[in-house]
Amino acid sequence: MHEVETNIPLVTAEHLTKRYGPHTVVSGVSFAIPRGEIFGVVGESGSGKSTVARMLLRLIEPSEGRITFDGIDVLAAPPRAMRALRRRMGIVFQDPYAALNPRMRVRDILAEPFAIHRDAARGPEIEQRLLAMLDEVGLPASALPRYPHEFSGGQRQRINIARALLLRPDFLVLDEPVSALDVSVGAQVINLLRDLQQRHGLTCLFISHSMPLVRYLCDRVAVMQGGRIVEEGDALTVCDHPSEPYTQQLIAATPELPSRL
Repeated sequence: MHEVETNIPLVTAEHLTKRYGPHTVVSGVSFAIPRGEIFGVVGESGSGKSTVARMLLRLIEPSEGRITFDGIDVLAAPPRAMRALRRRMGIVFQDPYAALNPRMRVRDILAEPFAIHRDAARGPEIEQRLLAMLDEVGLPASALPRYPHEFSGGQRQRINIARALLLRPDFLVLDEPVSALDVSVGAQVINLLRDLQQRHGLTCLFISHSMPLVRYLCDRVAVMQGGRIVEEGDALTVCDHPSEPYTQQLIAATPELPSRL
């Protein structure tokens, strides 16, 4: 487990609530993520964990609550300020197949963030950044002119990770990034994510339904059930000595990781 340099939170969520009509999917969720930490949110499908992640990035608006990023009130940020904040945030989605436009070449997929944030890099520097990031995620330069369908699921997820990191964000949301992959390929992607997190000093939110994965990757964890956090603490402590029956059920329901991930 890596060392966290400072305990000053980069991201805080205070009393986040999301309602769709009469249905409340997230209720009163609060936590803080210090810089350089991997914070896990774990729970079954429908527990609200992905909704929390999307609210943090302001992909959906909370019904109630407050979000701060590096001391900035995210929900009060006007469009120009929000645009600047988005450069500092990235997300890797669950489905490596749906997340890539099948009609675009990998070069264009990866260069898309630079088209949106035109001051991030220009001209030859963009190509250099693309090649360097492909190398970091373990893909060859020959991937650039190819299309997503020419790659395996694990390779597609590496392309997604490369795209998420190209603007050098401070904060990365990992929304069940290996749940669509088989165990051995998923283990490779998890190890890649851990290496990249340490190399770049990223602060991460890791969404998962797997307690063993959270134990392996995260510093701290919040367990969600029915839109609420029912247990939170050090990842090793929560996974090895859970205090809530629901957490115990999650641990019993998920298989152990391979002995060598």
